[in-house]
Amino acid sequence: MAIGNESNLKERLENLITLDYDAIAAYQAAIDRLNDASSKEKLAEFMADHQQHTQNLGAHLRELGHEPPTEGDMMSLLTKGKVLIAGLIGDKTILQAMKSNEDDTNGAYERAVAQGDTSADVRATLEQNLADERRHREWIEQRIKEL
Repeated sequence: MAIGNESNLKERLENLITLDYDAIAAYQAAIDRLNDASSKEKLAEFMADHQQHTQNLGAHLRELGHEPPTEGDMMSLLTKGKVLIAGLIGDKTILQAMKSNEDDTNGAYERAVAQGDTSADVRATLEQNLADERRHREWIEQRIKEL
C-alpha cells in the first residue's frame, strides 16, 4: 500500500513521519555532495522543513496516544541511495535524484490529504506539509533547468 492511503490514521501519520525522516537523510546526503553553495543552502532549508514535519505530525500522533517514530526505515536506503549514486555524476544528477524523492513525498502527502478521516487540525497540518513539498519540488525542477 502506498504511503498516505493507509486506512488507519495512526499508521498513516507514522508512515509520513518515517518518510520525512528518510527525506532528511537524503537531503543530508545531497548537501554533503553538492558543489553549488546556493543549492546546498536551499536544500538545507528544505531539510529543516522535513524536520518540522516530523515534529508537527508527531504532535498529532501523541494526541492520539501514540509515540511517533524517531527515524526512517529501509526506504531511507532507497532515497539516500539515489543521492549517493548521483553524487558520482554531479550537481544536476543529484538534484534529479532529489526531485524523484520529492515526487514520492508529494504523492504521499497528496494521498493523505485526500483521506476523509482526519480532524480539521490534522488536515491543516497535512495541507501545509504538502504545500512545503510542492515548493521543494518546484524549486528543484527550476534549478535543474538552470543547470
